[in-house]
Amino acid sequence: MNITKDTVVTLSYTVSAGPGQPPESGQQAYLHGGYGNTFAKLEAALEGQAPGFATTLVLQPEDAFGVRDEGLVRTIPKSEFPPGVKVGGQLRGMTDDGREQVFNVVKIKGPQVLLDGNHPFAGKELRFTLKVLEVRAATPEEVTHGHAHGAHGHHH
Repeated sequence: MNITKDTVVTLSYTVSAGPGQPPESGQQAYLHGGYGNTFAKLEAALEGQAPGFATTLVLQPEDAFGVRDEGLVRTIPKSEFPPGVKVGGQLRGMTDDGREQVFNVVKIKGPQVLLDGNHPFAGKELRFTLKVLEVRAATPEEVTHGHAHGAHGHHH
């Protein structure tokens, strides 16, 4: 089966952000066809392909996790956090315009905690190495929900 709208695609992937940063690898299933489950340029490159297809793509920040927004970097007094706050942890907070945002704890220095609401890959050119492992027709429920279910997709 080839990748077309309303197929579930299972990929193996490696993504790297350049020298000095270890690559991330894994498997992921997504619902193909403009549902926003993966980057548009990745979907375009996979359209019409079949299991076994492999490719490497380079995406600019605006085609992946976006450019960095320094407005999402905050320094907060450690006294405002619950005990046990650690580097690498995540906290939900509010942006200046009142939207809920996930912030990563990136540094704790004395009485200050540095938070960053940017994705760790924001502002970086990314190299994706992809291999199509499986393609199947999406179930009606997956199409209704707008995402893949199952082993490497979304679970309810």
